[in-house]
Amino acid sequence: MQNKPSKGIFPSQSVLDVEKSGNEYGMKVAKAIESEWFRKDNGSDKYQATKDNFHRLRLYARGEQSIQKYKDELAINGDLSYLNLDWKPVPIIPKFVDIVVNGMSDRVFDIKTYSQDPDSLKQKTDYVESMLRDMNNRILLEKIDTTTGINMFKNDPKELPQTKEELSVKMQLEYKPSIEIAQEEAISNVFDLNKFDLVKRRCDYDQVVIGMSCAKSTFNTAEGIRIEYVDPVDIVYSYTDSPYFDDLYYVGEVKRMTISELKKFFPQLTNDDIKEVEDMAYDGSVYRSQKYSATSQDNFVDVLFFEYKTFNNQVYKIKNTASGAKKAIEKTDEFNPPKDAKSQFEKVQRSIEVLYEGAKIVGMEKLLKWRLSENMTRPKSDITKVNMSYCIVAPRIYQGRPESLVSRMTSFADMVQLTHLKLQQVMSRLVPDGIYMDADGLAEIDLGTGTNYNPQEALNMYFQTGSVIGRSMTADGDMNPARVPITELQSGSGGAKIQSLITTYNYYMQMLRDVTGLNEARDGSKPDSNALVGLQKMAAANSNTATKHILQAGLYLTLRMAEVTSLRLSDAIEYSNTRSSFINSLGKFNVATLQELHSMHLHDFGVYISLAPDEEEKQLLENNIQVALQRDQITLDDVIDIREVKNLKLANQLLKLRRRKKGEQDRAQQMQNIQAQSQSNAQAAQASAEVEMQKEQALASTKSQLMQVKHSFDLEKMQREVDLKRELMRFEFEINQGLKQLDLQVINGREEYKEDRKDKRTKIQASQQSELIDQRKNNKPPKDFESSGNDLLGGFNL
Repeated sequence: MQNKPSKGIFPSQSVLDVEKSGNEYGMKVAKAIESEWFRKDNGSDKYQATKDNFHRLRLYARGEQSIQKYKDELAINGDLSYLNLDWKPVPIIPKFVDIVVNGMSDRVFDIKTYSQDPDSLKQKTDYVESMLRDMNNRILLEKIDTTTGINMFKNDPKELPQTKEELSVKMQLEYKPSIEIAQEEAISNVFDLNKFDLVKRRCDYDQVVIGMSCAKSTFNTAEGIRIEYVDPVDIVYSYTDSPYFDDLYYVGEVKRMTISELKKFFPQLTNDDIKEVEDMAYDGSVYRSQKYSATSQDNFVDVLFFEYKTFNNQVYKIKNTASGAKKAIEKTDEFNPPKDAKSQFEKVQRSIEVLYEGAKIVGMEKLLKWRLSENMTRPKSDITKVNMSYCIVAPRIYQGRPESLVSRMTSFADMVQLTHLKLQQVMSRLVPDGIYMDADGLAEIDLGTGTNYNPQEALNMYFQTGSVIGRSMTADGDMNPARVPITELQSGSGGAKIQSLITTYNYYMQMLRDVTGLNEARDGSKPDSNALVGLQKMAAANSNTATKHILQAGLYLTLRMAEVTSLRLSDAIEYSNTRSSFINSLGKFNVATLQELHSMHLHDFGVYISLAPDEEEKQLLENNIQVALQRDQITLDDVIDIREVKNLKLANQLLKLRRRKKGEQDRAQQMQNIQAQSQSNAQAAQASAEVEMQKEQALASTKSQLMQVKHSFDLEKMQREVDLKRELMRFEFEINQGLKQLDLQVINGREEYKEDRKDKRTKIQASQQSELIDQRKNNKPPKDFESSGNDLLGGFNL
C-alpha cells in the first residue's frame, strides 16, 4: 500500500534558480525520492513491496503462481508424505487475460490531427465561406458562365454541396489541409520507426495484469524521437489519485546496470568512483532488488533516473532608451532594481514550469547527473506548462494503489486450484467396487455333475454370466442364511464427493466470470443453444462494456504519445541528425508533405483517436446499408464510400445524405423522364404532321409532275400533229401545184390545139358556154381545190 509521503523531505522550491541548478539541490531531491520508495518500514520498503505485488500478479497471469499456499492448505502439520498430487497450477487466468488483450488488439484506430492555429483556422474559414458563396449564388454564376463563358465559381461546381448539412459532412470527411496530412504521416512514421505497435501490446498486457502501464518519449539529436516501453515495476512517482498521473511533480525509473554500462552512461566517473561503487556493491551496502540471485548481483547496481518538476523565473530588465523606446534585456532572478522614480529601468518576470533530470545510485551518496532538461515539451496553447517524458495510466487507482483485472481473480483462482487438488485427492482414494463371497454357502451346493463348486468356479461363473447358484435350505433342512453366496460391494460415497467438487469447481469458474465481466459469450466457451444470436451478441457486448476502461486506458496512452510526438516533430526536423532520412521517408508518401514540413513549427495541432467501430456496430451500419440498397435508395458507389468511413456517426450521416441525394436525383430523373416523354410525344406528333405534310406535298408534287408530263405530252403531240399537217399541206401544195401545171399544160395544149384546129374552137367555146349556163342554172359554187377533213389543228380550221 502506498501512503501519502511525509512533508518536509523535499527541498524548498522558492529558492533562486541558481541554487536549484546546483548539485546540492539535486542531491536533496534524489534523497527525498529515495526516502519515499526505499526506506524500510516494518522490514519492507514501498518499492520492493510494489515489485513483489506486481511480480505475484504476473505469475498468476501466466498460470505460474506459487504452490506453497496450496501445500500449506492440504498438509497436516507440514507433512505431505501421504499425498501424491500434481501441484502444477491450473492455467485459468491466462485465458481471461488473452481474451481481453487480444480483443484490444483487434480494435483498429487511426491517429487524426487538426490544426488549431490562427493561420490554419483562417484557411478553413475561407474555404467554408467560398463554398457557401458558390452554393448561395449557384444559379447566378451558372447563368454568367452560360452567357459569357467566364467561370466565376471558386470551387468545382460538380462537387458543391446542396445543403449546409452536406457541407458539414464534406468538411469532416473530405477536407484535409496538406499540413494536417503531413503531420499525420509524420506521427505514423515515428510510430513505425519505434515499433509502437509492440510497445502498445506490452502496455495493454500490463494494464490487464497489474492495472498500470507506462511509456516514455524522448528526443536526442543522434536518434531523433524515441518511444520506449517502461516496466511499471521499475517506476517511482509522487503520490497521486489521478488515473492519468497528470499531477505528478516527480517521476522516474530504476534501471539495473552493470559497472561497465555505468561507466558508458556516465563517462565523468573516475576510476576511484568506479572502485567505490564496486566495493559498496560487493559488501552489500548498495540497495539491490530481489529480482536476481545473490551471485549475479555482485556486478550490478540500481540507478535511479528521475525527472523533477519545479519552476524557473524568466526575468527581463526593461530599460528606457534615449529615443523614448524600451529595450528588454534578459536577467537572472537575482536581479533586483531599485524602486525609485529616478531609475530608468524596471523588472518584468514570469514563472514557467521546468524539468530537471537527475540520476543517482540507490543506496549511495553519489549523484550521477543533475541538470535542466534540454528537450522539454510544452503545449503551444500554454508554454508556461511542461510535459514529463513518462506517460502513465492506471484507470482503477485509489489512494495510490492500482487495481487490475487479474487482482480480482486471484482469490477465486486459488479456490479453483484447491478444488482441483481436492478432486485429485478424492480420486486417488477411491476404491473399486468388489464382491462378498460366503464360503459356507458354497459348501452346501452340489452341482450333481461330480464337480466341486469351489469359490474360483463360482467367481468365474459370476463374472462371465452374472449368474449365481445358491441353496435356500441346508443339508439338514434348515433355512440357509447364505443362500446367495456372492454379493456385490459398493465402494461408498466417492462419486457424490466428486460430483460435489465438480459443482464447486464450476461455481468458482462462474465467480471468475462474474467479477471480471468476461462471460461465456465473450470467449465462446459455452454458448447457450437456446439463446438467439442477438442475445449472444448482447451478452458479448455487455462483456466488452465491463472491460471498456482497459481499452480506454490504452487509447489514452496512444493519444498522449501522439501528442508528445506532435510537439517534438519540429525539434526532430530542425535539430536531429536523422532529418534527411526522416524527410525522405515521408516524401515517398506525399510530395506536398515536403513543402509543409518546413513550416510545421508555425502550426499548433490537436490530436485525437478515430476508433473504428466494432463488429456489433459494423453490423448495425451494414443492416442500414442493406435496407437502403434493397430499396434502391443508394447506389453501389455510395455503399463503398460509406463503408470506408470508420467513424460510425459520420457514416450514418453520410448514409442519410446519400439517401436524400439519391431521392432527389430519382425525382429529378423522373421529372426529366416525364419531360422527355412529353417532348417525345410532341416530337412524334410533329413528325407525324410533317410526314403527312410531306406526303401531301409529295402527292401534289406528283400530280403537278403528272400534269406537267401530260401537258408536255399534249404539247409534243400537238407539235407532232402540226409537223405532220405541215408536211401534209406541203405535200398537198406540191400535188396541187403539179396539177396546176398540168392544167396549164392542158390549157397551153388547148390553145395550141385551138390554133391547130380553129375549126373546132367554136364548138368548144359553144360547149363551154353551155356548161356555164348549166352551172348557173343549178346554182353550184365554184370548185374548191383545197383539201377537206385533214386541215384541222386542235379544233380550229387552217
